Amino acid sequence: MKYESRRRSVQCASSAGLHRISYLEWGDAKNPRVLVCAHGLTRCARDFDNLAEALAGHYRVICPDTAGRGDSDWLADPMLYQIPQYLSDMVTLVARLDTAEIHWVGTSMGGLIGMAYAAQRDTPVRKFVINDAGPVISKVSLERIATYVGMAPQFASIEAAEQYVRAVSATFGAHSDAEWRFLTQVVVRKQADGGLRMHYDPRLAEPFKKNMPDKDLELWPMWDAVRCPTLLLRGENSDLLAKETAAQMAVRGPRAKVLEIAGVGHAPTLMHDDQIKLVCDFLLG
Repeated sequence: MKYESRRRSVQCASSAGLHRISYLEWGDAKNPRVLVCAHGLTRCARDFDNLAEALAGHYRVICPDTAGRGDSDWLADPMLYQIPQYLSDMVTLVARLDTAEIHWVGTSMGGLIGMAYAAQRDTPVRKFVINDAGPVISKVSLERIATYVGMAPQFASIEAAEQYVRAVSATFGAHSDAEWRFLTQVVVRKQADGGLRMHYDPRLAEPFKKNMPDKDLELWPMWDAVRCPTLLLRGENSDLLAKETAAQMAVRGPRAKVLEIAGVGHAPTLMHDDQIKLVCDFLLG
């Protein structure tokens, strides 16, 4: 059965006022089983199209655009582009969904948001898939990301935009030409002059760069507070999640089941059948 997504939104609050969070909903809107899929730093809800379609027969799948990305509003105060605000927005979204329990899949930043949510007292998160993120984030990876986040480049054509996305996302691993075109099309928007630009607020780089640590960033107390069954996916060549950190995540906190994906750095896109199967087997097992 072919499933189609529905675009919806919810109003959220911050210290700078109200903003709208957009999300895609897949599957039966009355299904009490809810899966939330959260994307990475400069990506968007559409990244989960393949995974959502695979799971829409089992879940009501919710794929939000984090504030400042995709079809969600940009924040009035760029310093709010940090995990506490993202977590607050997700709590509001889950309240809108009117469910007491959720499963969570989060890639990179989406994994950190999920970790913060799962660590809360009385959290609704009952199963957690954290995709190439963890309680130690390497300074090397943060510096690499800082070289492109917030640059707001403009492109004369979709081909030029794709060349850029392929370059900054090379660590995603091997993808077909069609997949690279999809990964480009979902994160660019046409401008009045006919050109294209990356469709996220370039100001989200301000707190990212201002808070750049002088060493690896450690969040172990948050990880140790997570108690739900957890699957950790790690790209074999990841520069963000060290092999040693993944090994510790298997024996601390939720004692995650750790699976490594060969030939991929940061981060697996969860677009390919073999990666989707890993997530489905864990969530539905």
